[in-house]
Amino acid sequence: MKNIDELVKTLINTDDLKVKEDCLHQIWEMGNEAGVFPASIHELYMARGRKEFSGFTVPAINLRVLTYDLARAIFRVAKKINAGAFIFEIAKSEMGYTDQRPAEYAGVILAAAIKENYKGPVFIQGDHFQVNAKKFKEDRKKELQGLKDLIKEAVSCGFYNIDIDSSTVVDLSKPSIEEQQIDNAASCAELTDYIRKIEPKGITVSVGGEIGEVGHKNSTPEDLEAFMKNYRKDLPKVDKGISKISIQTGTSHGGVVLPDGSIADVKLDFDTLKELSKEAKEQYGMAGAVQHGASTLPEDAFHKFPGVDAAEVHLATQFQNMVYDSKNFPTDLKNKMYDWIKKNMQSERKPSETDEQFFYSARKKALGPFKKDIMGLPEKTKQALSAELEKTFAFLFDQLKIADTKKFTDKYIKPVKVTFTKGSSAIEMSSEGAD
Repeated sequence: MKNIDELVKTLINTDDLKVKEDCLHQIWEMGNEAGVFPASIHELYMARGRKEFSGFTVPAINLRVLTYDLARAIFRVAKKINAGAFIFEIAKSEMGYTDQRPAEYAGVILAAAIKENYKGPVFIQGDHFQVNAKKFKEDRKKELQGLKDLIKEAVSCGFYNIDIDSSTVVDLSKPSIEEQQIDNAASCAELTDYIRKIEPKGITVSVGGEIGEVGHKNSTPEDLEAFMKNYRKDLPKVDKGISKISIQTGTSHGGVVLPDGSIADVKLDFDTLKELSKEAKEQYGMAGAVQHGASTLPEDAFHKFPGVDAAEVHLATQFQNMVYDSKNFPTDLKNKMYDWIKKNMQSERKPSETDEQFFYSARKKALGPFKKDIMGLPEKTKQALSAELEKTFAFLFDQLKIADTKKFTDKYIKPVKVTFTKGSSAIEMSSEGAD
């Protein structure tokens, strides 16, 4: 059997899905022996909904680049502060443009835990498994079947946490709020029911819903009530429903880029987040509300999330930015990536965009084509980049107050031995949506 670093290198560099699955299988078995296992955060969130604890917000981190090295940094920070309540996630869209399918992403995360001698549950999440509104309108059944195929692939690879984003089909043209949420709730309920039918024995996959598409109008208590009324009507077993709800409070994915390339200040509505988190917990037994699009917020905002009892906060773009903009990231490689963007991404450029705005919004699309180049950087370079981001992870974990949360994950999340079975299918990755 290969050592863990060799397995990760093969996992990332191969284009053969069967080889990726074989690597994940070996890593999975090594994890079983080392006390590392993919897990659902559902029971922890249900306990939070019962008000058995509070006071911290779970960070859900999207790793688009240097996934192995940055995951190792996260596990190092977690060990230092005895943290257990943190999630690794990747959106449907990110799987496409970063070239990280579920087998690869799950394998790399589990390998990072093993490498850093971390013990316990590892929460891997499918973020923004999103309904494409246009395709939904054309053929509802076909669009939802595509998501079911992706969910099946992800769950088979250890993604025991799935965030369904059908908020894209909320229809604000309808006269009543309840009518506006009908398609959203019905789609979320259908996908939840599907997840319950395929989840491994002994595991209740944590499922999240969404009532307001990020970047659009802010959510209200009436939106939540209308969604839940329809959702509960459509779901066969209400007690096995969603454990959290994502809402819109004023953020947008990646932030709003100004002409000079800087990020505009965002006025996040913490009052709405607090109100809806309270309602989600008290009225529906959920862990609370989830905040998307938060990684580019100013540093002095993060301590507020535990204060308003937010259950979870999603963080992505800023980590990608830190890698791109680091003095330790090779200039020649960055120039090659920008040249690729100029050549291949012009069709996505808006007429009014400056060069700074264009490159900021488009550069995430270069991460997949150059994944192997970045993976092949000298170890010294990767270690320097990891050290930079490790400080940021430590800061965020402190602000979100997840120190000593391992006592909660150890209490509520029990090991369930699942045998990894090979056989993922090829899914088209196209929808947008990541923080």
